[in-house]
Amino acid sequence: QVHLVESGGGLVQVGGSLRLSCAASVSVYAMGWFRQAPGKEREFVVAIDYEGDKTYYEYSVKGRFTISRNNANKAVYLQMNTLRPEDTAVYYCAASHQMTRMVEGEIDYWGQGTQVTVSS
Repeated sequence: QVHLVESGGGLVQVGGSLRLSCAASVSVYAMGWFRQAPGKEREFVVAIDYEGDKTYYEYSVKGRFTISRNNANKAVYLQMNTLRPEDTAVYYCAASHQMTRMVEGEIDYWGQGTQVTVSS
């Protein structure tokens, strides 16, 4: 079993920034982030392959969020800039053995989630 532990969530003002971290117990090929806002279904945010060469962003975060990973530390990061109130959600680290499985319902491993609140 792979364990994922998120950190870095918190309260930030509109336009501010946060950096989320996810530490994995074992290296996994594809990693990324999902989020779930109040009253909404969990949605895909971003994913990255092992080498960091391929990234996929949900349209609303593209240009504002940047995913990266450090395989020596078995960690993945999400730099979130220009935050908006609609970014408020519980953010979940996710990992799958194939990039094609980085979709809701097919994720192999989930983190516990970390709350991000953007105040207006």
